[in-house]
Amino acid sequence: MDTQKNSAHFNRFPFAHTYSIVARDPETGQMGVAVQSHWFSTGSMVTWAEPGVGAIATQSMVEVSYGPLGLHKMQNGKTAPEALKALLAEDKNSEVRQVAMVDAHGNVAAHTGSRCIVEAGHHTGVQYSVQANMMLKNTVWTAMARAFESTKGELSDRLMAALDAAQAEGGDIRGKQSAAMLIVSGEATPHPWTGILVDLRVEDHPEPLVELRRLLTIQRAYQSMNRGDELLSEGKIQEAFDAYNAGAALAPHLDELPFWQAVTLADTGKVEESLPIFKKVFALNPEWALLLQRLPQAGLFKDDPELMKRIISQA
Repeated sequence: MDTQKNSAHFNRFPFAHTYSIVARDPETGQMGVAVQSHWFSTGSMVTWAEPGVGAIATQSMVEVSYGPLGLHKMQNGKTAPEALKALLAEDKNSEVRQVAMVDAHGNVAAHTGSRCIVEAGHHTGVQYSVQANMMLKNTVWTAMARAFESTKGELSDRLMAALDAAQAEGGDIRGKQSAAMLIVSGEATPHPWTGILVDLRVEDHPEPLVELRRLLTIQRAYQSMNRGDELLSEGKIQEAFDAYNAGAALAPHLDELPFWQAVTLADTGKVEESLPIFKKVFALNPEWALLLQRLPQAGLFKDDPELMKRIISQA
């Protein structure tokens, strides 16, 4: 932790002045953190989470170690309030920090130091905390809380609603630049990377929240396509088609998703269903036909010259 003296002349810390939310979904157990700031790559400093452990936002004049050290303490049995209290006690510059934590049991803790730049404050609710500093108005965090509590849907939707509400209240007094969202599973795993459900960053953009929402939609499209592959491998043909179609509807401008959908269909004997999809994809980008011909050698498509000829004729 930082051991500099608490004075007006400390060295500059990273200025992640911002608004953020940490929350746990009581139905799924998922935990997440989302943030927006007028600072480049805010997600690389502010957002921390580990499956089955918790989620953390560390901001204002950032001490990044609150993230990994807080998760380590919660992983070793401390609640979010206990972890935050211990870290604040070690930090001689705690009054310039703003930190919030939620653990896998829904315990929440938040701290807004007395020297955080106004407008600054936080609000803790049932299994969530919203916090902000250097805001245009002191109504930002209450607006975030209302939006989070009133929004239905997945945790990502509710986190997004809180960020949007903050911006609608004026947000960061400096404007906007970057945003991020990190969501993890509520179940601990020996391989933590398998429990990361959402990990999206907008490093520099004139409308970071608009871009973050766009990325969320694309991720859902890919997830739907992956689910289609799983269902097809289980022999659930109609359910697989439904998942594929849902993914395509979410991101109709993407040509890669329908390409792999068509590959999977043709490779599992659904050739007639695949042909119109191949035709559309080849029209968008003829190089997909070349890639298809390289797949059999990699073991990713059946080695059937007649089938290949029939598909390539759609180009």
